[in-house]
Amino acid sequence: MKIVTQVKLIPEADQAAALRSTLRTVNEAACWVSKVAFECDVPREYELRKHTYAELKAQGLGAQAAQHVIKKTRDAYTTLKANIKAGNLGKPGSKRRAKAESKPVMFRPEAAQPYDDRCLSWQYDAGTVSIWTTAGRLKNVRFVCSSDALKMLREHRKGESDLIERDGVFYLIAVCDIPEPEVYEPAGFVGVDLGIVNIATTSTGYQAAGRGLNRHRSRQLALRKKLQAKGTKSAKRLLKKRSRKEARHTANVNHTISKTIVTTAERTGRGIALENLTGIRDRVRHRKDQRTKLHSWSFHQLASFVEYKAKWAGVPLVYVDPAYTSRQCSECGHIDRKNRADQVTRPCHPITGCLDEGANPTASWALPPSPAL
Repeated sequence: MKIVTQVKLIPEADQAAALRSTLRTVNEAACWVSKVAFECDVPREYELRKHTYAELKAQGLGAQAAQHVIKKTRDAYTTLKANIKAGNLGKPGSKRRAKAESKPVMFRPEAAQPYDDRCLSWQYDAGTVSIWTTAGRLKNVRFVCSSDALKMLREHRKGESDLIERDGVFYLIAVCDIPEPEVYEPAGFVGVDLGIVNIATTSTGYQAAGRGLNRHRSRQLALRKKLQAKGTKSAKRLLKKRSRKEARHTANVNHTISKTIVTTAERTGRGIALENLTGIRDRVRHRKDQRTKLHSWSFHQLASFVEYKAKWAGVPLVYVDPAYTSRQCSECGHIDRKNRADQVTRPCHPITGCLDEGANPTASWALPPSPAL
């Protein structure tokens, strides 16, 4: 199982200048390689290397850095083709898809650059790294991280690490390869219903209300509108300072919810059943004033957090069809529109089963009622 660990670099002024210059140089080179790949229609990395490697070396890049620039570019086109094939950029003939296919992939000046063990070495006891730059090898570049992250790096770091710059701060994102525990045989499943009013509702009775997160998003949206309308230099500085604040807060909420769900399933020896909501934004139609709330819904992030935490803990996880799960009785599986009205599980009759006609007492699992949105 591969997970990533992020550490923050604390370089000196001259080291920071060298790192910044390196990122800009390699990303400019990647843009050039991308143009060559696009114009020459080079489908394979080995052929692309024949067209570009010598020129990259002449520009002053090291051998490993040149190889990583080429591989990074080829991977970008692989991702682009996968997104087109999956329909993530629209149907054939759509403006967005045509725009993506009509020009080469470009890289931001501060985009991530991969490093392997030949270009980057870690000194865990000293809390420093030695890293290649266009100005030469930088030694004793300090980094900081939590004790848990440091332990993870010591025991499991393996493979490449990415250097990125975010808001003037440098980070190294290292890949850690953790052995996966055996998945146990579940004694049942914890059903999880995802939504906006209630972020997650489980069949065990746990309910993560979305009111606090939705209010936070509303405040952030109102503040952004106010600062953008003001348009002064100080307003723009504040906008930059507060950038990604909402995303960080949302990720923290999702981490908390996912940890609770996985811990509950692990403690009770059960698996987790998640709704497969892929493509729901294309299927659902809402008024204009509701679209911001719909498209801010981070159900995919929450599901990915639950998935990797479950894999880490050895908890079985399955994805199920979300149709009617919000209207399904958690006791007998009977589906009724009334089950959705008050978002409260309706009790079943002790003799005849569900109070509503047409109940299915043999339902394998069911979710407590909660809104789909």
